[in-house]
Formats: sequence, C-alpha cells, structure tokens
Amino acid sequence: MYYDLNVPWTSRDADLQRKISFLGDLGYNVLALSHMLSGKFPVDTTCPIPATLPFAISPTIQILRRLTLVIQDSSQNHRIKDLTSPAWGYDILAVRPTDEKTLQHACVSLECDIISLDLAIRYPFHFKYKMFSAAVERGVRIELCYGPGIAAFDSTCRQRVIENATSLIRITRGRGLIISSEAGNVLSCRGPADIVNLAAIWGLGQERGMEAITKEARSCAVAARIKRTSYRGLIDVIYGGEKPVKESASTKQEQNQMKGKRKAAEMTVEPDKDRVDKPVSKRQMKRMAAEARKTSGVNKEASIGKEENQNGTSTDVVTTVKPREKDVD
Repeated sequence: MYYDLNVPWTSRDADLQRKISFLGDLGYNVLALSHMLSGKFPVDTTCPIPATLPFAISPTIQILRRLTLVIQDSSQNHRIKDLTSPAWGYDILAVRPTDEKTLQHACVSLECDIISLDLAIRYPFHFKYKMFSAAVERGVRIELCYGPGIAAFDSTCRQRVIENATSLIRITRGRGLIISSEAGNVLSCRGPADIVNLAAIWGLGQERGMEAITKEARSCAVAARIKRTSYRGLIDVIYGGEKPVKESASTKQEQNQMKGKRKAAEMTVEPDKDRVDKPVSKRQMKRMAAEARKTSGVNKEASIGKEENQNGTSTDVVTTVKPREKDVD
C-alpha cells in the first residue's frame, strides 16, 4: 500500500475530488488530508474536514485527517497535547518548526507524529544529528515534501528544496523519513515510482525511498491511531456497556424457587419420555432374549425335578406294599 500523508485540504469540493481521484489513479491507497494552522491557537480547534466527504471516492482509498501546526513560539506548546485527543477529530498531528529553538523542542519532547519542515526556505542554522536522532528514537517521523519544488517557478526555490532534502537525508542517515506530496494542485502530484527516483537523486537509496512511502508511512499512521485509541499504547479503549443493576434478595429467592420447580418437573417428566420415545437397540433385544432363554431353561429344570421327585415316591410305595402281599399268602 502506498501512502501520501500530506494532501492539502481545501473547501472547494471539485478541486479536492479531482486531486484525490488523480492520486488514486497513480496508485495511492491511503491519503491524509492536511489542515494547516499558524499563529495563535484558536478557541475552537475542531477539525473542519468532514468525516465523510461530500463526494464519491474509490473504495480502495482510505482518507485520514491531519493537522499541520506551524510553531513560531514555544509558549504555544502547552495546548498541543490536547490536540492528540480523539475528541478533536484528527488522525495525525504534524508540527512545522520555524526556528532552531522550536525544532529542538519538537525533536526532543513535543508530543507529535510528524515533523514537517518547509524545504522551500533557507534556515539560518545547521541541522544537527542529535536532534533528529532523538526524534527518530521517540517514533517521530521526519517528512520530506516534494510538491513545493515541482510547483516553484524560480530555480532558487528548487535549489533550496534539494539542499534541505539532501541535508536531512545525510543527517538522519535515511532513517525515519517519509516522503509526501504537499501538492497544491494536480500538476504537482507524482506516482510512487517517480518518488523513488527523485529520492535516489536526493541521495536516498531506492529501498529506503520505497519504505518512505510504504513501511515508514504506515508505521506513522498506525502509531498515531494507537496513541488516540488506546491507553499508553497498550490497552485499546472501547465501550464496555453499562453496569448491571443489582437485584434485590427477594427477587433472587423467587428466581431460585422457580429454578427448583423447573428441575423437579424435569425430573418427573424425563423418565417417561425416555421410556416412550427411546427405541430399543438390537443389543438390548439380544440381551432380553438371552435372559428369557435362561429363565425358561431354569423353569424347565425345576419342572423336571418335580416330576422325578413324584416318580420316586410312587416307587417307594410299591416296594413297601409288596412284602405285605407275601406275608398274607
């Protein structure tokens, strides 16, 4: 999946639809619509980007909402943590420092997802490895935007974009970089293959250039979502429902009595059902036949024994009578 995490949002639906559809045709799957704030913090910082766009888009495109905050004074930082709450409606929070002090604070301790520098201007200080390495270790991504260099009409602006991009690639050693468009119009958009070639010209290898629009960008979006929908990145916060109402003791006793009655009724009814409905198996029929044969054999032996006993008594009578007949003669 290809990511473009910096697509400037506009209230003109026709221009925005044209830009999103063109990026989808180029092969991008995830687009982050960026709303930029500069100056003092407004009282209401609710996201103006609607959750559902008023026009149809391709089902293969996922839309994220991003806030790009231009930091001109470090005194504004105390309210930045509130913007990471899901109540504001933003999926990604990016900061754009304007001087060395705000850049130092953004790299070391500021709660943000992306540090996006304006590559079209000249900075009066040098980029330092310690600052950006601290940001990369915290999971903050450094963004390189190619759109201002393509849309620029003078060569000086293009030269500054190339100088700043090559300097950031050299300082970060190619780690923790993402490449976005920041395209003001359709003409400034480029496809993934063109971006990889452009990164190679800046001094970033092709493998790192591909990771800048795939792996690194995806890690940034997933980490931002975990920050807003979980507790300290470990437990997902979901709606668990309402607590059950405690039942009184009387209702519990009534329920137990009803359960006891049901069990007693089942105990009295189930044996009759088993006797009537349960068919007799062949094995059981064989056992019953064998028992019947045994009982019939025992009865026969008992009847034969009785007959023998009766015959024996009759013979005894005959033997006792014969001597008396001889004595009479």
